[in-house]
Amino acid sequence: MIRKHILFYGRVQGVGFRYYSVHKARQLGLAGWVQNLSDGSVEMEVQGTEEKIDELVLFLDRQRYIEITGMDVKKIPLKDERDFHERGY
Repeated sequence: MIRKHILFYGRVQGVGFRYYSVHKARQLGLAGWVQNLSDGSVEMEVQGTEEKIDELVLFLDRQRYIEITGMDVKKIPLKDERDFHERGY
């Protein structure tokens, strides 16, 4: 199990990014959260296996209107969290 903090850049707001993130992450059994940031990027903390996290990111990148042009990724400490949800506005 690992936990990652990811900032997504590109066309990631107003295109269903958070909706798809929550739906797919729950399907994959991942924990964490996702939220829009005021600069137009999307922030995510996601916890699970490396393979499942990679599967989530690949799924998001393949969605019709989402265009990920960059990501800042770092591993962070695990948290006692069981669900994946949307944060913020």
